[in-house]
Amino acid sequence: MPGSIPLAGSADHASALEENAYRKAVWRIVPLLIVCFIFAYFDRVNISFAKLQMQGDLGLSNAAYGFGASIFFVGYFIFEIPSNLILSRVGARVWIARIMISWGIASAAMMFVKSETWFYVLRFVIGATEAGFLPGIILYFTYWFPAKRRARINALFMTSISISGVIGGPLSGFIMTRFAGALGLAGWQWLFLLEGLPTALLGLLVLEILDDRIGHAKWLNAEEKAVLQANIDREDKGTSHKFADAMRQPGTLLLSLIYLFMLMGLYGLTFWMPQLIKNTGITSPMSIGLLTAIPYAAAGIGMVALGKSSDRSGERRWHLGLAVAVGGIGYALSAYFAHDTTLAMISLVIASVGAIGCLPVFWTLPPAFLSGTAAAGGIALINSIGNLGGIISPYLVGKVVDITGATSGGLYAIAAVLILAALLILFGLPARIANRDRAL
Repeated sequence: MPGSIPLAGSADHASALEENAYRKAVWRIVPLLIVCFIFAYFDRVNISFAKLQMQGDLGLSNAAYGFGASIFFVGYFIFEIPSNLILSRVGARVWIARIMISWGIASAAMMFVKSETWFYVLRFVIGATEAGFLPGIILYFTYWFPAKRRARINALFMTSISISGVIGGPLSGFIMTRFAGALGLAGWQWLFLLEGLPTALLGLLVLEILDDRIGHAKWLNAEEKAVLQANIDREDKGTSHKFADAMRQPGTLLLSLIYLFMLMGLYGLTFWMPQLIKNTGITSPMSIGLLTAIPYAAAGIGMVALGKSSDRSGERRWHLGLAVAVGGIGYALSAYFAHDTTLAMISLVIASVGAIGCLPVFWTLPPAFLSGTAAAGGIALINSIGNLGGIISPYLVGKVVDITGATSGGLYAIAAVLILAALLILFGLPARIANRDRAL
C-alpha cells in the first residue's frame, strides 16, 4: 500500500517530536528545581544537626527542641493554600523565586538565635516563607507533563530529598566541626548561614530560567509547544477545576489524612535520625553525617525505581501502599535494634526506602481528579494538612524521649501510623483516583 509509508513516517516523526520536546522540558525545568529542593530540604536536615550543638548552647530540652522544630509547620500550614492560589494567578516563576529568596534569608537569620523564644519565632517565620514551595512545584509539573509521565518526573524531582540527605549530613557535620569558633561563631551558626544564603541566590536563578507555561517557552518551537499543550488539554477533561470543588471532594480529604500519616513517618526520620544514630554509640558529628547519607541514598534509588515501575504499569495503589507499609516495618525494626549500630542502620535504610520512596507515586494522585484552581487549592490543602505531621511527629518523639529516656515508644507509634496509612491506601482509596492513569 503506497499510502502506508507516509503514515508510518508521520507516526515516527510525531513520536520523535514528542520525545524530543519532553527531553528539552525535563532538562530545562527539573535539574534547577532539584537543586532548589535540595536546599529546601537542607533546612529540614540542618535543624536536626544543629540540635547536636545549639541545644546545649541555648539550654533547650528535647521537648522544647521538638516544639521548635514543629512550629515551622504551623506557619507552613497557615500560609500554604493562599501561597498556591497566588502562584496559580501570578505564575510559578515569580512566586517560586519569592519563596526561595524570603525563606533563604529567614533560614540564615537562625544564626542569630539567642533564646528559646526567638528559636520558636524564626522557625515559624521560615515555615511561613517556605509555604507553597512543594505544592507549587507539584502544580507546576501538571502544566508541563501528562499523568503517564508524572511519577517519573516526581521521582526525579524528589530524589532531591535523598541527595540533600546524602550531601546535607556530611556537609552539616563538616561545617559544624571545621567552622566552630571561626569569627567567634559556633558551628551551628555557620551551618544556618552557609546553607541559608545560597537558597536566596537560587531564587534569582529561578527568575531567569523558569517559564510559567508551555506557551511562554522560547526554547520550544511552535510544533513542540502544540504537542505538549495538546497532551495537557486532553487530560483536563473530566477533572474538577474550581477551588470549591476541591474542598468538597472526598478524595481530597482522604488523601490529606493519608499524607498526614505518611509525613509523620518522613519527619520522624528527618528530625531524629542523627540522634538515633548517636544513641547507638556514634558521637562524632562528621561520622553521624556520613552514616545518615546511607539511608537517604537507598531511598533515592528506591524512589526512582518505584516511580518508573508505577508509570510503566499505570498502577498506583499497590506501589504506594506497600512502600508505606515497608516504611512502617523499618520504623519498628529501628526501635527494636536501637542500640546495635549495624542493625539500626539496616532498619533505617528500610524505613527510608518506604517512607521517602513512596512520595512521587503519592503526588500522581491529586491531579487525577483535580486541575486548574482546584488543583492549586487541593494540592496545597493536602500538603498543608499532611505537613501537620511535621508538628506531631517530632514533638511526639521528643516528649517520649524526655519522659522515658528512650526513643523506642515514639518509633513504634510512628510505625503503627504508617501501617494505618498503608491500609487506607490499599483498601480505602477509590478506584477512580488510584486507577485513572490507566484510562488516559
